[in-house]
Amino acid sequence: MTSSASDYCYTYEECKATADWLLVQTGVRPKVGIVCGSGLGGLADILKDQVVFNYEDIPDFPQSTVQGHAGRLVFGTLKGRPCVCMQGRFHLYEGYPVQKITLPIRIFKLLGVETVILTNAAGGLNQDFKVGDIMIMKDHLNMPGFAGNNPLVGPNDQRFGERFPCMSDAYDRELQQLAADVGQELGFGDFLKEGVYCVLGGPSFETIAECRMLHRLGADAVGMSTVHEVIVARHCGMRVFALSLITNQAVMDYDSRERANHEEVLETGKLRAEQLEKLVAAMVTRMEHNDDLI
Repeated sequence: MTSSASDYCYTYEECKATADWLLVQTGVRPKVGIVCGSGLGGLADILKDQVVFNYEDIPDFPQSTVQGHAGRLVFGTLKGRPCVCMQGRFHLYEGYPVQKITLPIRIFKLLGVETVILTNAAGGLNQDFKVGDIMIMKDHLNMPGFAGNNPLVGPNDQRFGERFPCMSDAYDRELQQLAADVGQELGFGDFLKEGVYCVLGGPSFETIAECRMLHRLGADAVGMSTVHEVIVARHCGMRVFALSLITNQAVMDYDSRERANHEEVLETGKLRAEQLEKLVAAMVTRMEHNDDLI
């Protein structure tokens, strides 16, 4: 007997039960939800008055299995703004169905989150990008989605969102502009870029032919996460902002001896983490003073 997509869907009631359990455990009522990518979990450490939950202790929550993902849900305040932060996310290559990967985003919604900030580590396809650049995501290519692996497959519950959500405005343009402005003020202009992110299933890194193809399709960076979360966040009516830290240059030359590896991803994350944290913290501060951006 084969499983269908609906077998993996989580009902509104199941998501609400988990959200309600968390709300009983903490007095923080987050307006901003942050998802930390590989090596970027330090974002959660800058939250004040922390209340921390290990994923394994949260009812029906997935477990993170990837090095560089701590597997903790951290509630607290950032510059006075109540936030919740995922130290570690979930991926298709861990064997989870896409509906389970995105379950935390639905729980964010039911916790009261209105704006989601996502970060990831990515390989640079744009030849003008350098390792250590931070790319503001303005759009995406959902390669697994082309094959029907979309988190919205299965029954639709109108309490979350409509059956056919628009994705042409998935990435909030006002938040993109805010990030660009804040980045310039912080002196990050030399390494702050913008571009299109392409998601693949992983866990193997891309071949040279795949990188060349994706670049020709218009992708500036490639990774194994984020897009599924963006789709669910928009389905739930939340505003979305996303950043990619370029941790390696994708190999597109058959004569190159460069090889992509996860250790390089984590090391670059450590080197650039402080600037990325400053950028996100400054953005949240500005959002606090402009409720239109929440």
